[in-house]
This record gives sequence, C-alpha cells and structure tokens, in this order.
Amino acid sequence: MPKKPVPLKLRSAGKTDVRAQFAALCYRFKGDRLQVCIVTTRNTGRWILPRGWPTHKQTAHDGAAIEAFEEAGITGQVFPDAVGTYVYDKPIDDGIAPVLVVVYAIHATDVAKKWPEKKQRKRRWVSLKKAAAKLQEPGLKHIVASFDPARLDVAPRAQ
Repeated sequence: MPKKPVPLKLRSAGKTDVRAQFAALCYRFKGDRLQVCIVTTRNTGRWILPRGWPTHKQTAHDGAAIEAFEEAGITGQVFPDAVGTYVYDKPIDDGIAPVLVVVYAIHATDVAKKWPEKKQRKRRWVSLKKAAAKLQEPGLKHIVASFDPARLDVAPRAQ
C-alpha cells in the first residue's frame, strides 16, 4: 500500500540554506501530440514551469497544483510522485541562495481563460523539444526533454 503524502511543516531558513520549491509539469495531448505548458517569470520574462514556495500544511504535489493554477490557469489530475528534481541559484538581497525544485506532473483537464497571474505572465503550450530549448536550467531541460506520461506509475489525483 503506497504511503499517503504528508503536509509540510515549515521552518525558517538561513540566508544561505538550500530552499525548496515545487514545480508543475503540466501536459496535455493535442491530437496525438504531447504538449507541455511553460510560463514566463514575472521579473525577467524567462521561460519556466509554474513553480513556487511551499505552503504550510500542504503536500508538495498539492503545492505544485496551486502554482499551476495561479501562474498558468491549469487544473487537472495531479500525480503525487515527483518526476524529477533540479537546482538553480536564486539571487537574494546579499548574494545567491540555492533552490532545489521538485517537479510534479499534472495532466491538464481544464485551461482557464482567466487566472490570478494572467496579466503578469505569458503561457505557451509547446512540444517537449521546444520547451526544453526555451528553458535555461540544465536539470529542468533534461526533465522536460525526457518526460513520458506513460511512465507515470501512480494513479493521478483529481484537483
């Protein structure tokens, strides 16, 4: 019997401690073509997957689902097992903080025309190859380029 995900209990982190974020690899099929959703960051306009900081008492995959809706207007079936992790350096006031991002797959079942951050970001549905080409972080490029929904072995959870 699989273990039930537990809600997070957050603690404060020091300025140079590794921090964690959760990302949503939202996918759909258009005909027989697999597409993933990428969004721009608010500040620099770089292409990323929807991602955000943990929220107290939310499971990690629920956090990814929240970010998918807030940043891209996507809801769907969330897979509770991570499809990958990557690290990036986030600029902070007096330096750089390493951030570990855990990526969760979401099979998009609804794509909203209006969502909380619509005026702050662009949203695009693209092939795995195009998404990987637009993303900057090497670890994220690899996760997206090698993503195969047929390898998701745990039943999704509707959001």
